[in-house]
Amino acid sequence: MTPDARRAIEWDVTRLINHYVNLNDAQDWKGVSALYTQDARFARPSQPGVFIEGRSAILASFLARPARVQRHLIANIVVDVEDADTARAISVIVLYMGDAADDGGLPVRDPKGPLIGTFTDLCLRTAEGWRFKQRVGGLDFQP
Repeated sequence: MTPDARRAIEWDVTRLINHYVNLNDAQDWKGVSALYTQDARFARPSQPGVFIEGRSAILASFLARPARVQRHLIANIVVDVEDADTARAISVIVLYMGDAADDGGLPVRDPKGPLIGTFTDLCLRTAEGWRFKQRVGGLDFQP
């Protein structure tokens, strides 16, 4: 693999991770679930040992969540390319969340502060583009 091909994969997977965060904050659950392979596995940072299996189950799990105001910050993304169709990534994620204000103003932030965690990803190149085959979150600090 050429250095340019490796950098292209690193960029594509980094973009996948950033796109995921933007769709998540927009609460576009169909868009979020479309970024997974059909047989993907997902574990939330709050439950790293509990896997949700399959794209349709991942979508159902997001649809079942209560609406909330949220913003994710993603940083320290490092992508390790295994081959032309497989890459692994690690990233740090910070989640700010809260409730909508009764007066329609800015949201009321969760008094416990942000959640800080890590995602480890297995990504595959598919006919649809790069997708998550496995996404495992874990909390790094207790709220």
